[in-house]
Amino acid sequence: MNTRGQRLDLVASTQHDVQLEPDHQRIADLGFRVAREAVRWPVIEREPGRFDLSTVLALVASARKADVQLVWTLCHYGWPDDVDVFDRSFVARFASFCDAVARALRDEGETAPIITPVNEISFLAWAAADAGFIWPRARRRGDELKRILVRAHIAAVDAFREVLPDSRVAIVEPLIHVLAPRDRRDLEPNAARHNRAQYDTADLITGRGEPELGGGPRYLDLVGLNFYHDNQWDWPGGAGARLRWEDEPRDPRWRPLHLLLRDARERYARPIFIAETSHFGSGRARWLREVASEVRLARAWGIELEGLCLYPIVDRPDWEDGHWHNSGLWDIAPEPDGTLRRVMNEDYAAALRDAQALLG
Repeated sequence: MNTRGQRLDLVASTQHDVQLEPDHQRIADLGFRVAREAVRWPVIEREPGRFDLSTVLALVASARKADVQLVWTLCHYGWPDDVDVFDRSFVARFASFCDAVARALRDEGETAPIITPVNEISFLAWAAADAGFIWPRARRRGDELKRILVRAHIAAVDAFREVLPDSRVAIVEPLIHVLAPRDRRDLEPNAARHNRAQYDTADLITGRGEPELGGGPRYLDLVGLNFYHDNQWDWPGGAGARLRWEDEPRDPRWRPLHLLLRDARERYARPIFIAETSHFGSGRARWLREVASEVRLARAWGIELEGLCLYPIVDRPDWEDGHWHNSGLWDIAPEPDGTLRRVMNEDYAAALRDAQALLG
């Protein structure tokens, strides 16, 4: 839900649910072989304990038809209306849902799915329980929520592997770089602490921190990293704090992506992939070309990435209003009958082809 209490469903608002097969075929035609898809818990479990898995079955069938492998996100910022994420029943309720999804995938012949139990645990905990702009819009409960979501992740993995023992588990977390303002060296410890905190989720899940939560190495196989133009900023953040990627010359404190990837690979000690990246408007092509060049540099340093995922692939509306961001490989053109026609952004598509040629 957004700050106005409106439940969001970007799958429906972009008509991905009714254009599923052509959407999957479009990306396959451009050489994509893997896609991230969200399993919509609020849609599947509208009544407690009753699961309508037709949307999951449709995803499986469509992806197979296009020969696209899916990486499944089981909770992407949302849960059913009757669920209280702070209630002690939340973890068991989520595990029950994950069990139902796992059984549906098994019955469709899936044997070794890649799952992300909870998308961006660290960001969700901050946004929903410190900053208060995602439901339940709490304050000063971020650390509490982070630990609840970690226990939910662990329970989800156990539920999935009970049904599908060869399931692989990925987390998806922001890749950030936080600095002290130039004239505030006294804030350097705060910035350093914030940088270290980006690894909290992995540490808790793997049992490196607070083992009483039940974590261990088996609960994490892959690490997905989300990187956008506003992932580097002066602590404590706020208006005007971000390092402006678009400026020329660029702020010399901007840390190149290949160095951030090196740091992440060393710290996480797991295979990594870029799970989300993109820009908007006319900056889309330039951003992708730079990201591809940085990935090439990372490879030259011996840092292998399992993949690079563009998000969104189809443009999306803002969480708070009807503004479309013009951030997809396909923009949206409403037709008189209400259909949201996909219109490829040719500059972005050219940058994609260049990136594919550069990276192989």
